[in-house]
Amino acid sequence: MFADAMEEDVYKTIVDKAEAIYTEKRSKFIAIALPVRSLDEVKLYLEEYQKKYYDARHVCYAYMLGHERTNFRANDNGEPSGTAGKPILGQINSNELTDILIIVVRYFGGIKLGTSGLIVAYRTAAAEAIANATTIEKTVDEDVEITFEYPFMNDVMRVVKEENPSIVSQSYDMDCVMTLRIRRLLMPRLRARLEKVETLRFNTDK
Repeated sequence: MFADAMEEDVYKTIVDKAEAIYTEKRSKFIAIALPVRSLDEVKLYLEEYQKKYYDARHVCYAYMLGHERTNFRANDNGEPSGTAGKPILGQINSNELTDILIIVVRYFGGIKLGTSGLIVAYRTAAAEAIANATTIEKTVDEDVEITFEYPFMNDVMRVVKEENPSIVSQSYDMDCVMTLRIRRLLMPRLRARLEKVETLRFNTDK
């Protein structure tokens, strides 16, 4: 049961950009896998690569965002429906990746590949880009902001040292304000320990 809970707050993504080139019947497929964290990033990359490969017949793509893997899209960019974006997205899914954008650029070689040929080509190009990427497992983290009076600094810092959350920010004015970040699975224990410290106020809206 604990192992299952551990799996729920981790996800897989790629570390940095990776590319691959696949050729089929003189058509060249250039695949670029990119780590992304937002739809804005996706749009910027799409604009960049559409400009870079302005002379290509098709610039197809698929992306997946968020640790819950519910924000995704596939685009065929003029290829027959379901022959480009869907197989690219299929590779993202089969590798259980998220926060990733894969663009596959096609330069037409003069010979039609047919529906099945296109599916295989786009799927293979995307798979090779993923294979060339470095994948990493990340935890789903949560933030908590705490406010406390100076006399309780030592007690708070003892909890921080033992539970080992990241200190995202801290400020010292009339009161001490600190934002801590920790793996979702460990947040209840951190909160429970901090709540035992007197006059502590929480803000978990962050």
